[in-house]
Amino acid sequence: MKAHKYWSAGALISMIGAMYTGYKGPKSSHKYFAYSSMLCMATAMYTGHKMIARPKKVEKKIETEE
Repeated sequence: MKAHKYWSAGALISMIGAMYTGYKGPKSSHKYFAYSSMLCMATAMYTGHKMIARPKKVEKKIETEE
């Protein structure tokens, strides 16, 4: 859960930087902020999915009980 929190905070900071640089006009730094935001968001989604997803053994046990 800690990793998800840190990746989400990194994505938020990167998105704010991308919006600011997109508004001000420096295109090269905007590109780097956008790529880092995409990387952080993808990693945050992956770590969040790992928190929510059930283990395979639990899923099989639930199916056999029904």
